[in-house]
Amino acid sequence: MTGFGAADGEIAGSRVSVEVRSVNHRFFSPSIKLPGALQRWEGEVRDAMRRRVTRGHVTLSARFERDDTADGTLTPVDEGRFAAYVTQLRSLQERYALGDVLDLGTILRMPNVFVASAAREELSAEAAVQLVTIVDGAVDALLAMRSVEGGRLVVYLDERLAVIESALTRIAARAPDRVIEQRDRLRNAVRELTDGLAVDETRLAQEIALLADRLDVQEELSRFRAHILAFRSALDSPQPDGVGKRLGFLLQEMLREANTTGSKGNDAGIVADVLLVKEELERIREQVENLE
Repeated sequence: MTGFGAADGEIAGSRVSVEVRSVNHRFFSPSIKLPGALQRWEGEVRDAMRRRVTRGHVTLSARFERDDTADGTLTPVDEGRFAAYVTQLRSLQERYALGDVLDLGTILRMPNVFVASAAREELSAEAAVQLVTIVDGAVDALLAMRSVEGGRLVVYLDERLAVIESALTRIAARAPDRVIEQRDRLRNAVRELTDGLAVDETRLAQEIALLADRLDVQEELSRFRAHILAFRSALDSPQPDGVGKRLGFLLQEMLREANTTGSKGNDAGIVADVLLVKEELERIREQVENLE
């Protein structure tokens, strides 16, 4: 499910901003981008996210806004790295006949020009707890947004289930007539083949009973409706570990009953409704794969 959340806080007197975004994915797939001063706690951040989010490709990014002027000091520049960038850029200028002027701002924005190790060493283990607290705040906002989306998704799924139930009602109404039609067709076929000869009515009745049993789909429809009830119950009362996997299992069972109904029905009207049911089940499946 898609969502966005953000939270701010302080770590060792510096402001830290965390943003979390999620898009649809069947499993939990994290992507974490932390500044150098916070990178050693990437594992703690990942665990904090995993405890709250079970599905989705989740991207977390953090900004560490250190106020180095508060105590009159400045973040030092790695002059060796700075000089290496200048040498490399001048070599590229000569090789490709580029302009002669090197922009200071461009060089200062190159990776690792500023020394970050001092800031990293100053942070204590307590910073990990503070960072996780900020991450939890961002995830709270993410889950709130996903909850709103989930509410809309529940309405959509209920609409799809209503379409399926209407199709099942039509199949249930058509199925008895289908059995009678096949019974009459069998009797007429037997009369034509025997050409007026005596027919063993007991044996014919047995064959008709077997035919009726093969064509009867009431059991499949009953199980299908039970699966729908369980599906709705799961949506109305989600469990702490999520409902996605349970709904996925119920969808598999519904598809099984739909396939059996279509093969036993052997009727144009029934097959048309079975195809409609399977189309709606596919629409539901596409959404359930992303639902927690």
